[in-house]
Amino acid sequence: MHTVQAWLKAKQRSWQFKKLKNPKFTHLFTPTIPGRYVCFDCETTGLSPKQDKIISLSAIIIEDNQVLTSQALNLWIKQSQPINAKSIKVHRIRNADLTHHHNVMNEQEAISQFLKFIEGATLVGYFLEFDVAMINQVIKPWLGVNLPHPQIEVSKLYYAQQLAKQSPGVYQGDIDLRFKVMLNQLQIPNFAQHDAFSDALMTALMFIKLNKYLQP
Repeated sequence: MHTVQAWLKAKQRSWQFKKLKNPKFTHLFTPTIPGRYVCFDCETTGLSPKQDKIISLSAIIIEDNQVLTSQALNLWIKQSQPINAKSIKVHRIRNADLTHHHNVMNEQEAISQFLKFIEGATLVGYFLEFDVAMINQVIKPWLGVNLPHPQIEVSKLYYAQQLAKQSPGVYQGDIDLRFKVMLNQLQIPNFAQHDAFSDALMTALMFIKLNKYLQP
């Protein structure tokens, strides 16, 4: 089964490579480096990958079971539209904050840096599907491809860990996959949710504790 899955992934990757519009981004298809992970998180204008935009993005390298915070990537992206009040209540980022930020970039410039940063890495995240969809919303029309990198969802690892603790054949209730609950169960401090860097860091620390549950 694993051989078939690997073959299908390789075929899909090859097909995507042929769709790449810009040869400057062939590094997207660098072979995956074993043991190299990048945990990332986005703060956005809302929860719709089709309509909303990335405001800030942080990515942290994990190598040799260590979180390399000194090599973190932190990006702030210019917004052409007002950030709505509901999202401001969540991440506390206003248009004015971006206007005065010393390192704010346009969307393609910021995402270009991110794409180079994740070269050869496996992506890690909490509800990673959403963050990947936000990136794909930018790069699909621009480069013709979606992110081809392998992806690991930490809530699945946590679920596997909690399931392994349960007695066989005994139903012990649903497993709570809320971020705060996972942090508490794994004894990881809650630094400050809804900040891209803090969320990426906390998720990376969860991954370190859970990666023995990775499927081969």
